[in-house]
Amino acid sequence: MRVLEGLYRGRLIRRYKRFFAEVELLEGERAGEVVTAHCPNTGSMRAVCVEGCEVWLSPSDNPKRKLAWTWELIRLPLGPPGADGRREALVAVHTGRANAHVEAALQQASVSVLHDMGLADFARLKRESRVEVLLPGNDTPERSRLDFQMWPKEEGAASIYLEVKQLTLRESDGHGYFPDSVSTRAQRHLASLAALVAAGHRCVLVFCVAHDGIEDVAPAAHLDPAYAQAFARAQAAGVEVVALGMQITLEESLSDAGQPLWRARLGLTRALPLHDARFAG
Repeated sequence: MRVLEGLYRGRLIRRYKRFFAEVELLEGERAGEVVTAHCPNTGSMRAVCVEGCEVWLSPSDNPKRKLAWTWELIRLPLGPPGADGRREALVAVHTGRANAHVEAALQQASVSVLHDMGLADFARLKRESRVEVLLPGNDTPERSRLDFQMWPKEEGAASIYLEVKQLTLRESDGHGYFPDSVSTRAQRHLASLAALVAAGHRCVLVFCVAHDGIEDVAPAAHLDPAYAQAFARAQAAGVEVVALGMQITLEESLSDAGQPLWRARLGLTRALPLHDARFAG
């Protein structure tokens, strides 16, 4: 479980040029002020970037930063309602934090499926492992970088490669999907994982589901058919897939000066099933 301290609550006005978000602060002495925040998400943010919704920003006093604010969370309406009848969901939009959430789940063995898959007991873990793989149709090896490489405690066992993808898209059919737009990079990662399996390694694709209203996931064939095909090929080649759902809780607090602030607790707590739905729009 990771904790984000000292968040400010606001209202999303707009996202623009991918990396910028205009937000009206809603509480404290700065209520009504419009600030520009960094949007740490390069995707389309389909169905997530909903203007007028509550958002939470983290501040920074680093003088080298161009923007003092970072967009962390958004509260979205759910249509249709979730399985438990909820009509709202919290979403973590900061894709740069996904690897840390997965690493914490691995280190703390906080999700039972990680035990079942033999991923919770390892000797060493390396972040951002560089590999060279020979992909189908290529004559020369291609360099790639995967999020984690793990070494089991069993002597002589092959290392395990993990690639993490943050998933936030919940379509109007109530299902979760990845990616939220065409992603040739994600397609290449799947091909690299399949090639490593062929070379004798174990490979796992991990969906970090950062939307607490998503109950199951699937490749987004309606947005990126090539990714859905690559996903099927990778699974057939032996690449394992696990989707880990995030629990997000918010607590209101006060600073020493009485400024309303928020604390968010985020952690991957459960495994989500894959589904076969095909979104029709």
